[in-house]
Amino acid sequence: MFKDLKGEANMSLIVGMLYSAVKENYQRLQLITDGMSQEEVDYKGATNHFNSTAQLIRHLMYVDLNWVYRIKGEPLPESLIEQYGPMIDENNRIPMVNGVSWNTLISQYEGVIEMLKDTCAQLTDADLAKVVAFGHENEKQATIRWGLWHMADHSRYHHAQINQLRRWFDVEKMNLKKDDTNARAT
Repeated sequence: MFKDLKGEANMSLIVGMLYSAVKENYQRLQLITDGMSQEEVDYKGATNHFNSTAQLIRHLMYVDLNWVYRIKGEPLPESLIEQYGPMIDENNRIPMVNGVSWNTLISQYEGVIEMLKDTCAQLTDADLAKVVAFGHENEKQATIRWGLWHMADHSRYHHAQINQLRRWFDVEKMNLKKDDTNARAT
């Protein structure tokens, strides 16, 4: 397998490199979550206190969607806020997502990646220095260059959480099978 951070043919060099980092992380997300049952997608850890994979995928998608619109210099449409938001709930946590299939979550995220691709095709490397506001209250500022890097970095952070959830889920299922086998033996 050959790896490279090469953008699309219609993208400038640096924009393409940054876009490809985001795209590769999206593809990695697909790979590390492929084959999850609905039970595993909704799993919140043994104590039910962690964000589920569904919550994390929706969160990543919504953060990236917000960045696409920041990069475009447009406000996020209210219809998308209603469909995929909010960023955080009333308890300052990632909003609950339950019963949404892996296919639906990945398909929605694919749409955001396609929007990002179209947006990046319109950017020049010089555009990367443009400053945009971000944060829950748009209280922070960053360049578009940093925003694209952040999308990739943020994704990797949550990939680690998803991998941990998968390990816990597998251990829990293995322990349940052992308990079931032991119960049948007695």
